[in-house]
Amino acid sequence: MVEHVLAKDETGVRFSLSAQNAMQLRPSQIPQEVTRVTGTLEKAGFEAWVVGGCVRDLLLDRTPKDWDVTTNATPEQIQGLFENTYYTNEFGTVGVVIKDVVATAEGGVPPKAVIEVTPYRLEGKYSDARRPDSVVFSQKIEDDLKRRDFTINAMAYSASRGDLLDLYGGIKDISAGWVRAVGEPQERFAEDALRILRAVRISAELDFKIEPRTEAAMRDCATQLEKISKERIRDEFVRILNSTQPKNALILSHKLGILRYIAPELEQGIGVEQNQAHSFDVFEHNLRTLQHAADKDWPLLVRLAAVFHDVGKPKTRRWSDEKRDWTFHGHDVVGARMTKKNLEDLKFSRETIDKVSNLVRWHMFFSDPAVVTLSAVRRIVTNVGKEHIWDLVNLRICDRIGTGRPKEQPFRLRKYQAMIEQAMRDPISVGMLKIDGGRILQMGEKAGPRIGWVLHALLEEVLEDPTKNTDEYLENRTKELLQLSDKDLRAIGEEGKEKKEAAEEAEIKDIQKKYFVD
Repeated sequence: MVEHVLAKDETGVRFSLSAQNAMQLRPSQIPQEVTRVTGTLEKAGFEAWVVGGCVRDLLLDRTPKDWDVTTNATPEQIQGLFENTYYTNEFGTVGVVIKDVVATAEGGVPPKAVIEVTPYRLEGKYSDARRPDSVVFSQKIEDDLKRRDFTINAMAYSASRGDLLDLYGGIKDISAGWVRAVGEPQERFAEDALRILRAVRISAELDFKIEPRTEAAMRDCATQLEKISKERIRDEFVRILNSTQPKNALILSHKLGILRYIAPELEQGIGVEQNQAHSFDVFEHNLRTLQHAADKDWPLLVRLAAVFHDVGKPKTRRWSDEKRDWTFHGHDVVGARMTKKNLEDLKFSRETIDKVSNLVRWHMFFSDPAVVTLSAVRRIVTNVGKEHIWDLVNLRICDRIGTGRPKEQPFRLRKYQAMIEQAMRDPISVGMLKIDGGRILQMGEKAGPRIGWVLHALLEEVLEDPTKNTDEYLENRTKELLQLSDKDLRAIGEEGKEKKEAAEEAEIKDIQKKYFVD
């Protein structure tokens, strides 16, 4: 339980509030690995606070992804207190490696964890809008908090004392649902322009609004994103896509002039009207398609493909006098190339680039299942791979919802799903058996139809009782069958073949029933 909330009055003087009406925060929420680090620092005479986004997440009853500790110890003093550490940066952050401990707290971390410990510090000017020109270590926690980006990330908590340090109104902004810069917004974004994207990402992850002065400064400083590496922009973009509200985040990014630094091709779809099957322009359709993928909690590959799937439409739009409507022939091919380039610019991995651009390339696979053949379905499976065929189906579902239609899976799509499953299923065949024709030949049987009759007879038995599909049983049973006359063996073999065909038909009916298309 928080015993005190330490804040500042209007003159900047620190004072203590009763935490009776404050948000709840309990020491038990801090993992054992983290309290081991803070406890070791405090036992050595130093201050130690859990700080930043993890405190915010605890107050929101969310499980923190990362745990950060700040202290008045220097990097050398921190390293002297722990057996396994590393220190490879210019900002004083020491990685403390905690091994072989069992996480018992509510927000537990893995048995081998790295807790980042950073000294209190003051930072000099940011000449490149990316990193400070100089860093000076401090003895005051206030110095550390005032350099942080947003009020909701500028709180610190001491589990040993039960104190929550909130000097910039973070609790108030959490209650109001605001993302607000610490101090003067222009200064915060001039220091590190990536904070502009981070504000959008946090608002999407928490479903918060951006405070008006902070938002205005983001718009004014947007051009500073040119100085930020593509890798850092990519990482924030991924977190935006993986949030619960990516659609709103990208709309806000466009409004503030940020989206051009992430995915400029998306903005080409603004105001580009589509044909009668669509209720929205290309831009909004792409974002609604993405949002449905987020609503379904589908993986990043589907979300990336969703937001880019129709990016090729503006370049391929043509008016058809015959149809009296717009056409977009080849937008899937053009869109795949554009997607590939955008993802390459953002330094995504080659594997991600290939998989996402491939999904965009084949997202128009859907056709009338009344006329499409299983061989055509198999070609689609081959094009995207068995491991991603259902990603393609899910992309198509998102595409449909993105048009403004209410139903995810109409009959035609369910029929196609059934055909995909039918095309991908392992066929019922003698190849399932733990014995083959070569082994029967080794047992002294001559090549001829008797081998096929034996295999079909064995298959019938295995379909009836799969536990019989063992080397020992099948070899012994084969020896018995080979003693039969051609007439008797053929009768048993034909009966087995009929059993196989009936089993296949039943399996297909089960698949069709699963998708309500029988």
